[in-house]
Amino acid sequence: MTRRYDKIDLPVSQSRRYLEPGPIVLVTSALGEARNIMTLGWHTVMEFTPSLVGCVIAAGNHSFGLVRRSGECVINLPTAALLDQVVGVGNSSGAEIDKFAAFALTPEKAQRVRAPLIRECHANFECKLSDGTLIDKYNFFIFEIVKAHVAPSPRHPKTLHYTGDGVFMVAGKIVSRRAKFRPELLSEYGST
Repeated sequence: MTRRYDKIDLPVSQSRRYLEPGPIVLVTSALGEARNIMTLGWHTVMEFTPSLVGCVIAAGNHSFGLVRRSGECVINLPTAALLDQVVGVGNSSGAEIDKFAAFALTPEKAQRVRAPLIRECHANFECKLSDGTLIDKYNFFIFEIVKAHVAPSPRHPKTLHYTGDGVFMVAGKIVSRRAKFRPELLSEYGST
């Protein structure tokens, strides 16, 4: 039998604790000699082909100017093993420190953008700005992923999901319902 829940009122400002769209990522950017890493939780897949991802980067963030002026970045997917680095990156400013050195993260050359990959991350997605019309109003960048790199193992890494107040959840048990999907829908949901 499906469980039914009794509910309490929640301040709407706390809704994000339940609605954060996906895993925490580390966004790298570069412009000239400057480079930075920022922790980001506000992103969403918008389209499969072309592969579009929307990200909110606050205007007060050091990365905002680097990404806006360069028109590119790398979205790096850390695992739970990098939790302390994720928190450290998120609680410091790239205007004051070199986050690669401070948090022992290794920059690697990307193939299609100038922003560096982070070697220690499970996956790296090289992105170019596809649509900037919502930047001024909402700090919302729409990127096209132009090159993707992923470690073949583990297939389902333990990713971090932020719930607010300094608390993270780690992606847990994987369940499959492939047999219940119509074959033509499997690729639409990302399974092949």
